[in-house]
Amino acid sequence: MSYKKFTEADCQAIQKIVNDPERVQYGKAVNADYGHDELGDISSMPDLVVKVMSTEEGSKIMKYAYEQKIPVTPRGSGTGLVGAAVPIHHGIIIDLSGMSKVLELDEKNLTITVEPGVLLMDLAQYVEDHELFYPPDPGEKSATIAGNINTNAGGMRAVKYGVTRDYVRGLEAVLPNGDVVQIGGKNVKNSSGYALKDLIIGSEGTLAVVTKAVLKLLPLPTKSISLLVPFPTLEKAIGTVPEIIQSKAIPTAVEFMQGQVIVDAESYLGLSFPDHSSDAYLLLKFDGNTKADIERDYDKVAKICLEQGAIDVLIMDTTERNEAVWKARGAFLEAVKASTTEMDEVDVVVPRDKVAEMVKFSNDLQKTAKVRIKSFGHAGDGNLHIYMLRDDLSADEWKKRKESTMEAMYSKARELAGEVSGEHGIGYVKQSYLEESKSDDLINIMRGIKKVFDPEEILNPGKVCW
Repeated sequence: MSYKKFTEADCQAIQKIVNDPERVQYGKAVNADYGHDELGDISSMPDLVVKVMSTEEGSKIMKYAYEQKIPVTPRGSGTGLVGAAVPIHHGIIIDLSGMSKVLELDEKNLTITVEPGVLLMDLAQYVEDHELFYPPDPGEKSATIAGNINTNAGGMRAVKYGVTRDYVRGLEAVLPNGDVVQIGGKNVKNSSGYALKDLIIGSEGTLAVVTKAVLKLLPLPTKSISLLVPFPTLEKAIGTVPEIIQSKAIPTAVEFMQGQVIVDAESYLGLSFPDHSSDAYLLLKFDGNTKADIERDYDKVAKICLEQGAIDVLIMDTTERNEAVWKARGAFLEAVKASTTEMDEVDVVVPRDKVAEMVKFSNDLQKTAKVRIKSFGHAGDGNLHIYMLRDDLSADEWKKRKESTMEAMYSKARELAGEVSGEHGIGYVKQSYLEESKSDDLINIMRGIKKVFDPEEILNPGKVCW
């Protein structure tokens, strides 16, 4: 696909639309951070960055880019890990982080309407102050809501509450040609034609630019408690998870953790983890509205863990202990990143009864692949975060070992009836693995959907199913 070469005249046209030179960066003035995402493995600079402050501005910029055939990449906080917000074909980055207003809290309908740049942590605090609850809880709390929508982010509470898609009632979005569409709204049910909203959710900014979202809220649970459960081996820990799920106790979160990652988090945060009796842990959380309901569930789960060989069941019954374990868990990604020179990640998802097999495979793979691997993840929903660490490997050796290791892991995930990504998305770097996991018919359907939304292929080109 060929695109128009960006010129000074194009810059002037964009500046005229926003009428604020402070919100436009062009050429050498573009901040280098716009050339990569959080992982930083893929780099490509835009010709221009424009910080939009309204749907109208976004619409006019998209219309201009569509007519001129200039590629456009939407971007929020840039916290992605697969290159989805990296402008592979240069052109324009639309930075939506400045559109960060809460537009309406509707307590009668239990919805909140927000702009795309609202941060997840700010949204969570805002609704909690009103005794309400937004359940999606991905680890990166500084991500924007539109970023969560574009990747269908899940997080630690997905085992009980589901993922972002389950909480998006409506969207306002700018199509590649600049038209603004309203999809869905505050209605609880909708069986009116194709589920276009659900196509945009998880599309990684390749189909439309989200400029407003209507999100479903729940009443805030009034009680919660966490259990830290050490096991003699990781296999025993993860092997216990299907038993927990089968018990119908419904924990809010079921996370698995290894000692080496905990040590990284302690070093990174400068805090002490509440227990060091094992190299393998399950971290569970329960919430509800009565202490009796929570105690019934966690008593049942505690007994299951002990029957399955747990060393102990530790109740995080003080604020200090509870914050220590969850702060450590929340810092795992940054802690692992700080422990090496470079890393790459796999966030495969497999059936819950196959998690133990997938984790054992990735641990054993270190010996044959000759690369350090660390993992943690959401054992309750089968989503693993597996990281390959470069350490002191040369660039050529790192590339070779990384590629062979990733190929082996994605192949194993396919064997276990898993998927390429549980929540981080496909972006630029995982396209080949997506194609290997899907039939030609399904890939062609995805490409056909892209073509219908974006016949000129200008919106976030080079991503997902390019």
